[in-house]
Amino acid sequence: MNSVPPRTVLFDLDGTLADTVPLIVASYQHALPQVLGWRPTREQCTEWIGRTLVDTFTALAPDRVDELTACYLDWNLANHDAYVRPFPGVTELVDALGESGRGFGVVTSKRLRSAQVSLDCVGLTGRIPLLATEEDTAAHKPSPDPLRHALHRLGAEAADAVYVGDAVVDLQAARAAGMRSIAVTWGAGDETQLRAAGPTAVVQDVAELRAVLGL
Repeated sequence: MNSVPPRTVLFDLDGTLADTVPLIVASYQHALPQVLGWRPTREQCTEWIGRTLVDTFTALAPDRVDELTACYLDWNLANHDAYVRPFPGVTELVDALGESGRGFGVVTSKRLRSAQVSLDCVGLTGRIPLLATEEDTAAHKPSPDPLRHALHRLGAEAADAVYVGDAVVDLQAARAAGMRSIAVTWGAGDETQLRAAGPTAVVQDVAELRAVLGL
């Protein structure tokens, strides 16, 4: 990162602000055996994180997308409380951003209802001024469209903004949008792959992220 803190900070949700990775893996490992009769590995599941369910299921079984999506979402929404946990220090980070007066928000490939439940599980409901979800754009990460949509809603410029995420698609979307990017290593992404994607910075914990953001 350069020495000037970004005026606008956008975050991915899964694996970045909320520890939802165990839930996502379990949801895929429930839906795919139920509908297709095979169980994906954890590694396969984590590679799909950051993309929409429709994109993932279209690649896997284009004729069963609706069935897979319904099976996944029914189980996922019913099991949030059992699986989702906050990452230490994230609430304080979000509150510090709120006090700083900078624009910030969440840009996720999740659907609105799922994103709201995840935020509620980790105590971030009401703390995030902007939430952009799958329903807001036709194209999704690694397309820059979701980030551009969020910047437009905040009245912000890409050159003064950063996207924080744990997946390679997050970093690709930020670059395509003309934004800086920060890769976090506590989510689903492999650190070697994240570094190879060329983020502006890589951070190991929330304290380091706060320092990079000038908080």
